[in-house]
Amino acid sequence: MQPTQTSNPDYFHKVVDCQWACPAHTPVPEYIRLIGQGRYSDAYMINWVSNVFPGILGRTCDRPCEPACRRSRVEENNGEKPEPVAICRLKRVAADHKDDIRHRMPSIGSANGKKIACIGAGPASLTVARDLAPLGYDITIFDANEKAGGFIRSQIPKFRLPEEVIDEETGYILNLGVRLVPNHNVKSMNQLLRQGFDAVFVGSGAPRGRNLDIPGRLEGAANIHIGIDWLSSVSFGHTTKIGKKVLVLGGGNTAMDCCRSSIRLGGTDVKVVVRSGFEEMKASPWEKEDALHEGIPILNFHVPKSFDVQAGKLNGMTFEKVHAVFDSKGRRSLVPIGEADVYIECDDVLLAVGQENAFNWIERDCGITFDEWGLPVLNKQTMQCSLPQVFFGGDSAFGPKNIITAVAHGHEAAVSIDLFLNDRQVVARPGPQVNLMSQKMGIHEWSYHNDVSDSSRFKVPWTKAEKALASIKVEVELGFDAATAFKEAQRCLNCDVQTVFTPQTCIECDACIDICPMDCLTMTYNSDEAELRQKLTAPAVNLTQDLYVSDLLKSSRVMVKDEDVCLHCGLCAERCPTGAWDMQKFLLNTAKASTQSYDLADQTSSAGIS
Repeated sequence: MQPTQTSNPDYFHKVVDCQWACPAHTPVPEYIRLIGQGRYSDAYMINWVSNVFPGILGRTCDRPCEPACRRSRVEENNGEKPEPVAICRLKRVAADHKDDIRHRMPSIGSANGKKIACIGAGPASLTVARDLAPLGYDITIFDANEKAGGFIRSQIPKFRLPEEVIDEETGYILNLGVRLVPNHNVKSMNQLLRQGFDAVFVGSGAPRGRNLDIPGRLEGAANIHIGIDWLSSVSFGHTTKIGKKVLVLGGGNTAMDCCRSSIRLGGTDVKVVVRSGFEEMKASPWEKEDALHEGIPILNFHVPKSFDVQAGKLNGMTFEKVHAVFDSKGRRSLVPIGEADVYIECDDVLLAVGQENAFNWIERDCGITFDEWGLPVLNKQTMQCSLPQVFFGGDSAFGPKNIITAVAHGHEAAVSIDLFLNDRQVVARPGPQVNLMSQKMGIHEWSYHNDVSDSSRFKVPWTKAEKALASIKVEVELGFDAATAFKEAQRCLNCDVQTVFTPQTCIECDACIDICPMDCLTMTYNSDEAELRQKLTAPAVNLTQDLYVSDLLKSSRVMVKDEDVCLHCGLCAERCPTGAWDMQKFLLNTAKASTQSYDLADQTSSAGIS
């Protein structure tokens, strides 16, 4: 293998598994350390620069960072399924415990004469506005609702996300001089383009819930509701009750919100019915757990056949029982098991079987090309469509995803818009800001604490069930207190403190290999990657993580490290008699359109590590 090129920012970035997995690439270990030090406002600003909505995402994020967390790979003694660091819930700690941070927000830039329209006031559009307003752009956001937030406000129940949190974090962006035009549906792209905007960002989401066209659907329409529309009606107070017996069809997060909302609006017999198996459901594992915790059964492998409607009244539904069969290529089919159909009584049905984009307001002669699925044809990096001044992001770009993906799209689109309006190549993306700094303070003294906590993941306290289930507005999760947050923060392995090796000073004494608690270091003769992975002290079997391979040592061998299981404990560097190993903190901030984002991040990154 060739020596590892650590000068490539992606190398150490990939080693910080949580940051690598986050669509917005939030510097997770950095803000967790700040929480451990009680520096909540600094931790909040690290998040705000990157993911824009720390309080919102600390309650609702899909948490792609947590399955990637190294902690759940290397932990050995805490049960069959060791759990990752509670990254998402620690994000909420920063939001809940911070001081007033309004004075730390960027100032409004001098007007540059460029006007930008954002369609929809959801997370993608708000991110675009956050990045571009400080540069002097005149930002106007059009939204069909009275307040900003998009589906964050209209579809996420208040028992998961209180409205005051949405008001606060959307307010930080609107206070940058961004103009919100509420209660305004944009009905024509051609008309909008004639209004003199220099660029347009489409962040209108996927606002149309999929229907279920089976017998009885039209006859029972009064009691069969599209899930996202029903959630929106509940959110805005138009719907305040539901029947006693409720069926929720679908296995995604929207279905989980529908069933949990139903029991708070009077449903006493609420069931979720899914075509697939429990493990195949698209809902996040914790969303399913929360529903089950509240006593809501989930019936799997039931395919809906018909609604039973008599004299205009919905009485129940009929389902066919199936099981999954896989062909030689791994493709799944649902095959009837041959048992009698299942009949389930119900008063109301909520359809949460998927969402679709709705671009009926974009004329097909305006210059925007759409694919066969009705989605805009985009450059996935720049978010630019075939009409150069128009950009897309969030669910309207590639279909329904989640908040953090919408934020990531917004950042990329903002960079593109800034480049485009300054007559520069949109594909010429600015690189990230990277810092690699030694943590050595003396011969055997480091600026970070290298004891690995053996604690299991701490549980977030809940409001008592009798109170939580009595109101749609009582928040269920209470968040960590400061003491528990400190203990959970100690579970982080500081994966951004990298082991950096200097072969010229190595005397090949094997001290680092002897002391490594994970057997991830080996000195051996070089070979191709497949062979080298098997020659290590402990074979490196996770092909998704790289091997760290040094230049030749004096013996013509190489030092090899399996990045997958390293604890970043620093014992190798502490033990090395010549200082060949060093522990260096790696900090990566992805490029944002607003240069002030870097200044905000730099304000919070000067402290030592604990």
